[in-house]
Amino acid sequence: MTDYRALEQQLASTLGLQRRPVAISFRNTVPDDLPRFEGTAPSGCTFWRIAAEGRAFYTVPSDHWNCAVGAYTHNLPLPPEREHELGQTLALMGDIGYLRMEEVPGIPRVRETPAAIVYAPLGESPFDPDVVVFAGPPGRVMLLQEAAIRAGVAAQLNMLGRPTCMAVPAAQAMGMVASTGCVGNRVYTSLDEADLYAMVPGAALETIAAESVTIGSANAALLAYHTSRKRELLSGPASAEADGR
Repeated sequence: MTDYRALEQQLASTLGLQRRPVAISFRNTVPDDLPRFEGTAPSGCTFWRIAAEGRAFYTVPSDHWNCAVGAYTHNLPLPPEREHELGQTLALMGDIGYLRMEEVPGIPRVRETPAAIVYAPLGESPFDPDVVVFAGPPGRVMLLQEAAIRAGVAAQLNMLGRPTCMAVPAAQAMGMVASTGCVGNRVYTSLDEADLYAMVPGAALETIAAESVTIGSANAALLAYHTSRKRELLSGPASAEADGR
């Protein structure tokens, strides 16, 4: 198995990550050597925050039922007595102008219902992840996206928006995606207003990590180039004339 601890350390160093990436694994069976999540979570993305803080654990479908939209994107059917919650939530979102109902069929979903979903900090992932969730300032997400483009594994999609959780199945199916997040996710994960998400398919992680070294070095060189060029252009005679000096 890949050394995910070393991979996380390399990515953190190269990309300047402050928040730990979270590995998500969809499992056909319940793990017998990993603790199950205990308690109640208001949303599936709540588990991203818990894992980023250092815990590795698994959840079962019922742990996700408190967020009808998240359960929908992760293909976790609600029990009969709670099926109405998805319609109620979508109706509320439609009534307040948050989304249009015709958008719903186009929301990406996990293909098969998993028996368990494992969440862990990337460096402590007990399984090869299906998707890895990165979060950070736009400049850090930019580097990750450029590495994915260089590796040929970036999805040909615009930056995704609400719901944030749809970015997980989108990445799983189509390649690395970036997401602006949504208000619910930011409430449940405490993501800073200035931060964005990037979701990377686990199968592409090593390739992206390798390309991130080149991208990090290239951006450092371009930073020096553009900083020097800006200083030269703004200090020349033409600049002084334009400023009326």
